[in-house]
Amino acid sequence: MIRNVRRLPVQLPMQLALPLDAKPVEDAAKKPVDVVLAALVVALIGFGVVMVYSASAVQATLHYHDPQFFLKRQAAYAVGALALFFLIGLVDYHRLYKLTYPVLGGVGLLLIACVVGLGHSGGGATRWLSIGPVHVQPAEMAKLALVTWLAYSLAKKAEKVKTFTVGFLPHLLVAGVFMFLCMKQPDFGSAVVLLLLTFTMLFVAGAKVGYILGASILGGAFGAISIMSKQYRYERYLAWMNMDQHRADLAYQPFQSVMAFGSGGTWGTGIGKGLQTLYLPEAHNDFIAAIVGEELGFVGILALCLVYLALTARGVRAAFRAPDDYGSYLAFGIAAMFGVQALVNLSVALAILPTKGLTLPFLSFGGSSLLVNAVAAGILLNISRQGAPRPVTPSEVDTPPAPEVEDAAVAPALTVEGSAE
Repeated sequence: MIRNVRRLPVQLPMQLALPLDAKPVEDAAKKPVDVVLAALVVALIGFGVVMVYSASAVQATLHYHDPQFFLKRQAAYAVGALALFFLIGLVDYHRLYKLTYPVLGGVGLLLIACVVGLGHSGGGATRWLSIGPVHVQPAEMAKLALVTWLAYSLAKKAEKVKTFTVGFLPHLLVAGVFMFLCMKQPDFGSAVVLLLLTFTMLFVAGAKVGYILGASILGGAFGAISIMSKQYRYERYLAWMNMDQHRADLAYQPFQSVMAFGSGGTWGTGIGKGLQTLYLPEAHNDFIAAIVGEELGFVGILALCLVYLALTARGVRAAFRAPDDYGSYLAFGIAAMFGVQALVNLSVALAILPTKGLTLPFLSFGGSSLLVNAVAAGILLNISRQGAPRPVTPSEVDTPPAPEVEDAAVAPALTVEGSAE
């Protein structure tokens, strides 16, 4: 009969969450890069440049007499985005800790500037601030700013997040202020994304599900009231519910988007050979997924969805491997930001949801969205670097004490692994 001793589990030193003492790690830049995460981001940015050109060539020729008008700008944004992505990936994410409130306040002021009349109007909304030839969209910055603040606050409050007055209500109030400022632009889609990000991070941090469900019900009621109170929103909702009857007016854009997906079939018509760019407004912006569906077909859209799923999964992986709670919440929030925006945008393009005006991360035309997403991905890359597993040294292994036995004659059989009795 063989008697084996069950070795006690190895216990490594726990990484304590010390948000108040968050200090940069000096050798963070020397740690290995998450190659999969980096490859996904670079591939999306490069693919976005190609699809923006394919989706915008006709419109650029008609309006600007230059088929490469949007391509040149998107290529410049892409170069800047790649530079930011790898540069931010070298900066220890703990350095963001002290910048949390300055960034949050600065973005809040930019949102207020849009609301009070300093913004640039377009498409019936005032969502941009003009700084010379550059147009900045504060709502895109608000998503990342809110995520960084939530990560800061949730890590700081630790177990108190389960309470209503300390752990739940303050976060909802700050998110509510940002949502209100987005709604005043109006930007209903960004407000919805901010709410979903807040609920996701509160749930991950351990807030009571009852609080989140109650707030979700109130948020749904508020959303319904917001739609009913504005005639254009209600008419757009009715048109979305009856697309066949309104395909020539209010539902023209989602109807043409669905037509693009249907025209693509299984394999698509080929890049640059799609015809819906002649009819679909904003084909290179909010509805670029429809052009992907037409030119690359079902296979192309499926591959794109898998890429976004993989990007979100790498973010979640980085969150689980982060060295502290702050990094974990920050990675979860950024992963959720990518996943939620991609899901909502694709749902709108497929007419599953009414038109929201949200960009598709890394693909849609526009500098604000692309650069902000690149910064967020760079932060995620740095978190993944610091979360790389380290080898276990022999000194960290707890050697279990020899079991106490009454009969010395059987002691060797109990302490020597693999000895025969």
